[in-house]
Amino acid sequence: MMIPSVRGTRDILPGEVERWAFVEATARRVFEQYGYFEIRTPIIEREELFSKGTGETTDIVQKEMYAFTDKGGERITLRPEATPSMVRAFVEHALEQAMAVPKLYAIGPMFRYERPQKGRYRQFHQLDVEVFGIADASVDAEVIDLAWSLVSALGISGVDLAINSVGCAACRPAFSAALVAALGDDVGKLCADCQRRAVTNPLRIFDCKVPGDQAVIDALPHSVDYLCGECRQHFDAVRASLDLYRIPYTVSHRLVRGLDYYTRTTFEILSGQIGAQNAILGGGRYDGLVKQLGGPDRVGIGFAAGIERLVLALPEELAVSAPRPDVFVAALGEAARFSSFELLRDLRRAGLNAQIEYEGRSLKSQMKRADRLKAPLVFVLGEDELARGEIGVKHMATSTQESIPRAEAVAYVLRTVGGKR
Repeated sequence: MMIPSVRGTRDILPGEVERWAFVEATARRVFEQYGYFEIRTPIIEREELFSKGTGETTDIVQKEMYAFTDKGGERITLRPEATPSMVRAFVEHALEQAMAVPKLYAIGPMFRYERPQKGRYRQFHQLDVEVFGIADASVDAEVIDLAWSLVSALGISGVDLAINSVGCAACRPAFSAALVAALGDDVGKLCADCQRRAVTNPLRIFDCKVPGDQAVIDALPHSVDYLCGECRQHFDAVRASLDLYRIPYTVSHRLVRGLDYYTRTTFEILSGQIGAQNAILGGGRYDGLVKQLGGPDRVGIGFAAGIERLVLALPEELAVSAPRPDVFVAALGEAARFSSFELLRDLRRAGLNAQIEYEGRSLKSQMKRADRLKAPLVFVLGEDELARGEIGVKHMATSTQESIPRAEAVAYVLRTVGGKR
């Protein structure tokens, strides 16, 4: 019996992988248009990076991390999210000095042990964007605008932007106290996770998806009503900039995000096309995280987008095709077959996609293979063509045929199908 893939993982096969490549290529183009530079961080990190950064009380750290002790006795985890890794790299490599403006993006797999469902896997993939060292609210708006531009460039429609402010270290304690007071005796009506959260981190209660808890949660106070003067001014400035960008949004008091490091601005872009897990990207400001992880006191803001969810939300009619040959080479006889490999080399070195039938089958079989590959041209090379220094050419769309000199083969394909050098 074949050994199957691990639960919560999946193969991305030809026919689908092209849509993934489209998402990644579009993201790179949009991110770089906004002045971001790509970075690649390791898949494995020290466990404490996430326990300190993501938060001891989060579900990610308490329930979902793939953590283990390596052969050297060190606690290691497969990264469950990208931001702490990006912060570590920012500090470890002194990117504040190395870059004019530390604006970074990354693309790669993450790992969380959770129940697999549509758009959510134990190995999943994210686009991640981070900006360090800029406190002004205009950057919050620009990051949100970047996220909105990405979704628009992908052709994803029917989306909504939700924003909120969760305050800062100065005003959040008062909000947390108000939450606990408002819960009162209703704490006992909540699920076990929310009862724990009420003690360890009351804001996490807003993350609850248990249907029976929602009436209690909906009646809780709103964070925006407890903002200090500076946080209120910051949030008002973010909203004013979004109005300037003409980006529609709603203020959602339940949007606190599932990570402990967020301060002030939080946001999500939601889609009604991908099921219950409807957030296709989300992020916010994390002004204390760099210092918390041992770096200088620098602010930060960013977002992460799940590639699986972006792919699900792509328009069904999106025409993203697999690469096809510019030309297929069909050879008849051993001498022609040997010469065809030299021809294949010349075509490929000219930047063309050229394919061949390696097993020396009949011309009929080779033509079927060319048709299946959707090659527009077939070069036919047999003993007669070799003797004349020519190549037979068949145009698959019209079934017309002609002969050309062997020396003109590359130029002919470039001229006929517009191949890439």
